[in-house]
Amino acid sequence: MADSLEITKTTGHSRSISLPSRSHPLATAVEEQLQRLRSSDATSSSPASSAPQKLGGLNDLYDCIDDWLQMPLTQQALSHEHHRSSMEELLDGSVKLLDVCGNVRDIFSHTKECIQELESSFRRRRGGGSEKASEVETYIKSRKKLQKMVAKLLDHLKKMVKKNHLRKHSKPEATLSVLREAEEISFSVFESLLHVLSGPRERLKPVSWSMVSNMLSPKRISCDEKAEYDQIQGLDVELTILKSAKDANPQVDNVSKRMEALELSIREIEEDVECIFRRLVKTRAGLLNIINC
Repeated sequence: MADSLEITKTTGHSRSISLPSRSHPLATAVEEQLQRLRSSDATSSSPASSAPQKLGGLNDLYDCIDDWLQMPLTQQALSHEHHRSSMEELLDGSVKLLDVCGNVRDIFSHTKECIQELESSFRRRRGGGSEKASEVETYIKSRKKLQKMVAKLLDHLKKMVKKNHLRKHSKPEATLSVLREAEEISFSVFESLLHVLSGPRERLKPVSWSMVSNMLSPKRISCDEKAEYDQIQGLDVELTILKSAKDANPQVDNVSKRMEALELSIREIEEDVECIFRRLVKTRAGLLNIINC
């Protein structure tokens, strides 16, 4: 007999699903991870700011799913012939997830490289404002190219999510439903991560000193819940100041410290995404083994 458990959606609606094996700890663990991620998505005031925290939850989810797929009851539920079409959809979805995850990883890697190049150029050259302005301009151009890549991937991701919603016209078997929920949550987390890098493009354009002063206001920075001060956008602002300053040297130390902190944050995200990529490969291999049995 299967348990009936409730999953709360971000839209406020809820539905019940049943997991095989009434009291098996792996089934419970998968459900708890789904609930935790859904709850985090529903209560977050800023999806982009919560995205890095969700990576750990997503990694834990697929860790549980990989073990859960080894359960005889799970494999039995997924191997029925009348689930063949749904399993093929899941396999197709797993390829798309891997593609998106790989692209997100590459974009974060390119962003880290852009920051490292700027850091390196600052260390090599101790010249005046004109040299710094040229280096900053190179970084800004690279950022704009990356933003275009992010926008394109976000558009692609939204189209895939829309297609996934259209296919949910029927109630899937409970075990299939769990895997579809995991796929949907994964796309949501990747979308949030991309928003971390996208940011408002107007911030890369010249800004007035009054706007800069407002954005760098200590009161605004400390009021985290009311106005998120994003690290990447904060760097863009300080680089704009540095680029426009007649004497850039006083700002270099502050910008360098911000770049170091940002590079570390991006490196951690990149490593987490790489870990999730490996989990997704393992999950896909598990699904292939089941469908080929």
